[in-house]
Amino acid sequence: MSRIVRIVAVGCGLIGGVVASQGPEFSQQYRQRLGGGIDELKQVLARFDADARAHGETPQSAIARLRSNADDLAGRQGAAMQGNLDRLARLETHRQQMVDAGPFGRVALMVRDGDVDIMNAAYGDFEPAVPVTQEGLLSTAFGFVVVWGGILVLAGFVRSLFRRRAPASANRA
Repeated sequence: MSRIVRIVAVGCGLIGGVVASQGPEFSQQYRQRLGGGIDELKQVLARFDADARAHGETPQSAIARLRSNADDLAGRQGAAMQGNLDRLARLETHRQQMVDAGPFGRVALMVRDGDVDIMNAAYGDFEPAVPVTQEGLLSTAFGFVVVWGGILVLAGFVRSLFRRRAPASANRA
């Protein structure tokens, strides 16, 4: 195999490794935002709970009261507060699934079931980082091997297509 192909394969493999290493890093930044979203929703709901209790209501009865109010603004606030409760439950379940999934499963779970709003916010602020975790280092190695090996296999295949075979009569002489 030509030296140029090997050099290109190593260079592209390094790029592939760097790109692959960012999956676990993005997942880590996503998990931080997920935790922040959960903390903020808990504060909003704690204030609502305190206000409801100050008026002799449970949070659920206060939401029902707001939703059934003839005033459109109050009704919308009741629906929004119910949405906050539902979202908190979804995010907490997702965070627990991320914890249970383990290092490599977290990336797949985030891609498959991640909260789109949190993922978009994490992407908007994403800062690439050098992987120092086992997960990051293994992702880097995997990305390198896949791209490097893929280029070498592809180059070998292309070369075999253009390789001239000696005529059968030349082999008999």
